[in-house]
Formats: sequence, C-alpha cells, structure tokens
Amino acid sequence: MTGVLERFAGHEQVVFGEDAASGLRCIIAVHSTVLGPAVGGTRFRAYAHEDDALEDVLRLSRAMTYKNACAGLDAGGGKAVIIGDPAQLRSEALLRAYARQIASLNGRYVTACDVGTTPSDMATIRRETPWATGAEVADGGSGDSGVLTALGVFHAITACAHLTWGEADLTGRHVAVQGLGKVGSRLTAHLVDAGARVSVADPSERAVARVADLPGVDVVGVEEILGLDADVLSPNALGAVLDEESVEQVRAAVVCGGANNQLATPEQARRLAERDVLYAPDYVVNAGGVINVAQELHPLGYAEERARRLVERIPATLTEVVETARAEGIDTETAASRVAERRIAAVGRLRGFWLP
Repeated sequence: MTGVLERFAGHEQVVFGEDAASGLRCIIAVHSTVLGPAVGGTRFRAYAHEDDALEDVLRLSRAMTYKNACAGLDAGGGKAVIIGDPAQLRSEALLRAYARQIASLNGRYVTACDVGTTPSDMATIRRETPWATGAEVADGGSGDSGVLTALGVFHAITACAHLTWGEADLTGRHVAVQGLGKVGSRLTAHLVDAGARVSVADPSERAVARVADLPGVDVVGVEEILGLDADVLSPNALGAVLDEESVEQVRAAVVCGGANNQLATPEQARRLAERDVLYAPDYVVNAGGVINVAQELHPLGYAEERARRLVERIPATLTEVVETARAEGIDTETAASRVAERRIAAVGRLRGFWLP
C-alpha cells in the first residue's frame, strides 16, 4: 500500500482546509520555493471526487514550478483548489475563509486567478491577506492576466512557425483554435490581425459569437477541431485533451496552445514527436499570465511594460527547449523539464549564500 506521504513526493507542503459555516473545502499544494514564493492560481471547480481534486492540485503545482522557472521568474510553484460549484458556493464568507488559509502560510504561497475564480475574487481575498494577485487595477492588482497569456501564446505560435517553416509570418497559415475563453478568444483576434486563417470551436454559442464575425474565421464542431487539417492546432480549453486516441487524430504540424496540462500522460509528447508534430510545452507557452501577476511582487511594484517585455521572451525560451530536444534526441516536454531543472539547480544554489 502506498503511504500517505508518498502521494505528496516532491512537494514541500500540502494543506487541507475547511470552514463548515461557509462550505469551504480547499487544498493548497506548495511544490517548490527554491526560486522564491510558490506562485500559482486558485481553481474553483466541482470535482466528482476529492481524490480528483488532490490529483489535480498536485499535478498543477508541479507544473507551476517548471512554468515559473522557464519564465525566468523568482518564484516557485504552487496551486490551490476550492472544491465545489462556484455558481452555488461562491460567497464573501467562503473567499475570506479561504484567504485565511493562504495567510497561514505566511507568504510561502501566492495565489491568482484560475478556472472558476475571478479578479473580483482576488480583491476579496486581499481583504484578509496580501498574498493574492490578479485583482482589477482599481482594487490594487494588475488586472486580467488573460490578456498577456493570449499574447504569449501568439508569440509562441510565431516561434513555432519559424522553427517549422523557417518563417515567423503567419499570413495565410491555418490555425485551429480549440476553446474560446478569455485566452482563446483574444488569441483568435491576434491571429486574425496577423493574417492567419482561423478555425474555431467551443461548446458555448456565446463564446463562438464573440469571434465568429472576424475576417478569416471559420466555425467548426467541437468534435472536428483536433483532427482538422491545419498548420497549427492550438488547444485553449481544459487539460488532458491530447490522449492516446486524440494524438492519432492530429493532422497539424504544430501543437501550441494555452491550456494547462494538454497531455493526458507524458507518453503523448513522445508519440507526437514520432509523428513529426512539433509540440510546444504548454507551461512554456502559457506563462504570460503568471508573468503578469508575478510583477505585482516586484520591489518597484507592478509595471505592464516590464510584464510585456518578459512575455516577449517566450519565443526565445521555446526555441531553447526545441533546440535542446533536437540536440539531445528527446521530446520537447522532457526538454522543457530539463531547461527548468537546470535553472532551478543553477539559481537555487544561490539561496545558500546569506545576503544581509
């Protein structure tokens, strides 16, 4: 039988919180603070089972360590989940009770928005603890992180185009965008402005309507999008979209999107490589959001110009990952992990030097 602590192997700390009066049930996972405080969003979701919530938060917090390292941030990785339907459970009392769980970690974990949470939620959390980022500008935060997430995904797609076809120009390229939330819809607009032909799919008619009238946009069914004959497939919905079955349907030369944990298992990265599909690791591609909120922790305070400069480095990081994969004969997911681990090892050792 697997021991309880073995489930958390590689994590520094896992906190389970509850407040019966408000209905709060949450898990906060601190994967690493080697490079700095563990930064990662709070996901508010109605999980079928508590074990699913635990598996999700452990996987996501580890990914945040690698994302923040690859993004060049002085931040470790963490994540949190609030278990339940936000439409029914969200309340000031619940959010403030959750904020006190964060406050108990004394800055080891810094939260932000994720699926099911909003800038307004972050403003409420900030009433109990300073360790919340991504509130609206009027509430002292940096605003919607989806703006720079989408910009980062767009820059990553241009980098993939250059790596695949020798030309970053997207004019005439066909991009299939799955998911039209706050990242996918903005990404679609960037792609249209760049002259790309864009096919989109989302189960929400309202989401589709936001982009359907843009020039060069074609709406397809959600069941078609993964196997579309396009140059680039861009998954921007929930994770695990690339599994053993769906990987075989991919006809695009490039997979580059903003969704977290697109691979159902690491094996799918190897399968894509074997099929000569360039997979851009999601935590490198979608780092724009965490780059944005992490700037709230900067000694000089938040500056959008600084955040945008860091987002513009995503193509260089992605190029390093792809070149590492090609040089070492490994898939890009493994290469991204090595790039992150090398930075953690090189920079993290400096924590051993005491600085007055």
